[in-house]
Amino acid sequence: PVRDELIRSNSAFRDLVHQHQDFEERLNELAHLTYPSDDEQLEEVTLKKKKLLIKDEIYAMMQQHTVSH
Repeated sequence: PVRDELIRSNSAFRDLVHQHQDFEERLNELAHLTYPSDDEQLEEVTLKKKKLLIKDEIYAMMQQHTVSH
């Protein structure tokens, strides 16, 4: 698939995918907190937004790669 090809050939894409996975892991940790603090709640909202932006960037790069090949 395009995603695997880009992970192998494009370091910027690979970094985005890893960052997305890191955010996902941290969000899972935050989701399991029974009583998250205000800071943790803010972190969760911020991470969700960042994760969405990265996801959009990943898809844009995949689309661009598909069109150019």
